[in-house]
Amino acid sequence: MAGALPPNLQVPPDLQLRHRLALLTSHLVVALVALVAIGGATRVMEAGLACPDWPLCYGRFLPGQQMNVQVFLEWFHRLDAFVVGVALLVFVGVGVALRRRLPTWLPWIAGLALALVAFQGALGALTVTHLLASPLVTAHLATALVLVALVSGLYQRLAMPPKDMAPEVFRQSPAVPGWWQALAALALVLVFSQCLLGGLMASQWAADQCLASGDACQWLLAHRQLALGAAGGVALMAATAPLLPRGLGHLQGLAFGAIGLVALQIGLGIWTLKLELAVPVVTVAHQLVAALLVALLSAVLARALGPLQPQPSKELAHG
Repeated sequence: MAGALPPNLQVPPDLQLRHRLALLTSHLVVALVALVAIGGATRVMEAGLACPDWPLCYGRFLPGQQMNVQVFLEWFHRLDAFVVGVALLVFVGVGVALRRRLPTWLPWIAGLALALVAFQGALGALTVTHLLASPLVTAHLATALVLVALVSGLYQRLAMPPKDMAPEVFRQSPAVPGWWQALAALALVLVFSQCLLGGLMASQWAADQCLASGDACQWLLAHRQLALGAAGGVALMAATAPLLPRGLGHLQGLAFGAIGLVALQIGLGIWTLKLELAVPVVTVAHQLVAALLVALLSAVLARALGPLQPQPSKELAHG
């Protein structure tokens, strides 16, 4: 991780706090990506209504008597969302309680993430009570992906110390050109749009209908066309990464990692169609890589925005 500290260095307490929060945020990124993947598995296995009530499942926290694969997927999906919500609640509490030692933007961003989790939970309840209505399912996925992007970017910002903290260790990086920042933002928007289109298509079972009877194939065609644009956006970002100033090798590595995920995603998409959506593991892997790609591109953009400005803490100002 960028910003790793030498073992013998006396780390300032505020920097230690930032690293602890960054560690918590990195775990949240993993949990959110898993949440998207489990949600995809729930849809593929037609388990979205396996628990007929909400927030409990068959009136219990753990429906042991009714437990099967479908019930487990829906139950575990809700459990993961609950754990994410509790972790973000703790994060917000720490951010508010120790706000004088943290950037002023941190409690607001953490609060936004917590609000999105609450909204996500409300959408989850509505998808059950409205029997998996397509607009609600798509909005549920969109909110999850926004959370993935937001928390991934938050982790990167926390992992990048402000310019005024530990200057003997963290030297200022070269500025990232504005045109490359724009390419990173464009790649993220295109991939995010592609994910939403895929979610909308999946919520209407359009690919299944197209393969089975030739109906609703316009959705599959649109998904393929936008996929080309999204892949092109990421490829352009990666192809121009070697033009960045020296000292930004971490951005090049992230960009090359993104194009690798794009290649894997295209391969999984083709494989999914060849298998006619008959192998759930491949279909879910396609959705998992999409969530990973959103997280990675958010990390690229957050890093490309450059080092944070000095800590606006009152304690530091009076120190």
